[in-house]
Amino acid sequence: MKLSTNVAAAVLLATALPAIGAGAAQAKSGGDVIHRGSCSGSTNWKIKAKPDDGRIEVEAEIDSNVNGQHWRWVLKHEGRATARGTSVTKGPSGSFEVQRRTVNAPGGDSFRFRAVNNASGEVCVATVSL
Repeated sequence: MKLSTNVAAAVLLATALPAIGAGAAQAKSGGDVIHRGSCSGSTNWKIKAKPDDGRIEVEAEIDSNVNGQHWRWVLKHEGRATARGTSVTKGPSGSFEVQRRTVNAPGGDSFRFRAVNNASGEVCVATVSL
């Protein structure tokens, strides 16, 4: 009886693995590229780029887990500033997000998001290429 249970479990696992792989391939085929990392202190960053109707949508997030922090930031596309501003971390997670749609340049597109905490000087640098 134990052998048949193990065989059944192996068959179930063998049929489930291709389905899991297909889900990952579908997410990748959508063109989204996501990178995550840490800043110079305890804050984390995430940046995502994806094709969007002939343009590129870029989303950058700073997550410090502290509400009310003031940050100044700049988003660069191919080394040129395309957006800049200031943001304040808000609840419930003590984060802020910047979202922009940019031109889709011929060839590859690279983005760099840099944010600096006004009070502590902590620096976050996030990069992604599409």
